[in-house]
Amino acid sequence: MPPIENRSFSFGSLQHESHIPPQFIWPDHEKPSPDPPPQLDGGSEAARLVDRACRGHGFFLVVNHGIDMKLIEEVHKGVDLFFKLPLDAKEKALRKKGDHCGYASSFTNRFSSNLPWKETLSFRYSAERHLSNVVESYFLDVMGEDFDAFGSVCQRYCEAMNSLSLKVMEILGMSLGVGENYFRDFFEGNDSIMRLNYYPPCQKPDLVLGTGPHCDPTSLTILHQDSVGGLEVFVDEKWHSIAPNPHAFLVNIGDTFMALTNGIYKGCLHRAVVNSTSPRKSLAFFLCPKTDKIVRPPKELVSEENPRMYPDFTWPALLEFTQKHYRSDMKTLEAFVSWLRQNA
Repeated sequence: MPPIENRSFSFGSLQHESHIPPQFIWPDHEKPSPDPPPQLDGGSEAARLVDRACRGHGFFLVVNHGIDMKLIEEVHKGVDLFFKLPLDAKEKALRKKGDHCGYASSFTNRFSSNLPWKETLSFRYSAERHLSNVVESYFLDVMGEDFDAFGSVCQRYCEAMNSLSLKVMEILGMSLGVGENYFRDFFEGNDSIMRLNYYPPCQKPDLVLGTGPHCDPTSLTILHQDSVGGLEVFVDEKWHSIAPNPHAFLVNIGDTFMALTNGIYKGCLHRAVVNSTSPRKSLAFFLCPKTDKIVRPPKELVSEENPRMYPDFTWPALLEFTQKHYRSDMKTLEAFVSWLRQNA
C-alpha cells in the first residue's frame, strides 16, 4: 500500500471529533459489532486443557503466575504518562522506516487505509547476558534521563515476562509430547519485542478498529489488559470478547510457534475495538527466537499423517517480510511461505 501523506492532526484532537477520516473507516464486514459479543473463557494451567485450547483457537489465560502486581501497575502508569505527552516529545522515539521498534501511530505508519486507531511504543528485549540492560539503555538513549526510571521498570517487566514465557513453553512442550525442556531450550536467550499499546477514545467506535483482525507473526504473546476491555478473539466462526482480569495474562500462539508445531497448534486470530469514553492500554510481550535459530518442528511432530507444512526459516526473515512486504493479517504465514518459495 502507498504511504499516507503527512497530516497536521493527531489522536490528541481526533479522539474528540465526530467526523472520522475515511482512512480509519473499516469495511462493513470487518467493523465491530454494535452489540458486545459474548465473552470467551480462557484455558487453565493443565497441559491437557492448554493442548485443547491451542489446537482449537490458540489462546488461554494464565493465573497464579507469581508476577508482582505492583510491577504491572507501575508499567501501566508509565504508559499513561508516555502517551499523554505532546506529540513532539513522543516522536523522539519515532519508528524509523523498515524498523519494528520505536513510537508509531496511524499518522506515521506505512498504510493508507484501514488504519488502526492506536498508538504504540515498541522496543527490543534480549535474554542474552551481555544485553541484560538493553531496555533501560533504549529509554535512556532515545528518550533521555527523564525516562530512566520508566526504562528500569520496563526492563524488570520484560525479565518477568521472559521467565513466564519459558514456563509456558515447558507446559506447551509437555502438552505436545516433546518434553518440558524442548521449547524452553529453544527460546533460551530469546530476542523478543515489548510493545506498549494505547487506544484513544473515538466518537464513532463502530466505524473503526483499534487493531484489525490478525494473527501475531511472533511465537508467543503474553498480554496484560487494563480494566477497559476491547480485545476480541475469533472462535467457532464468531468474535468473542475477552473480559479484563488484572490478575491474569492472556497467552496466544503466534505464527512462528504454529510453524514450530507443524501446524498442530493454531495461531490466534484476534482484534481490538475501541470505545467513545475511555482510553485503553495493554502490555504485549512478544516472545521470539534468537535470530540464528532455525524454525523447524521436532521430529515427533512430523509423520505420514502430519507431514511438514512449512519450510525452514528464521524469525528475522518473517519479521522483515511483515515490515517490508506484507501487512500482518490472518494469512501472514501462508503468504510468507509462498514468498519464500518464489524467492528460493
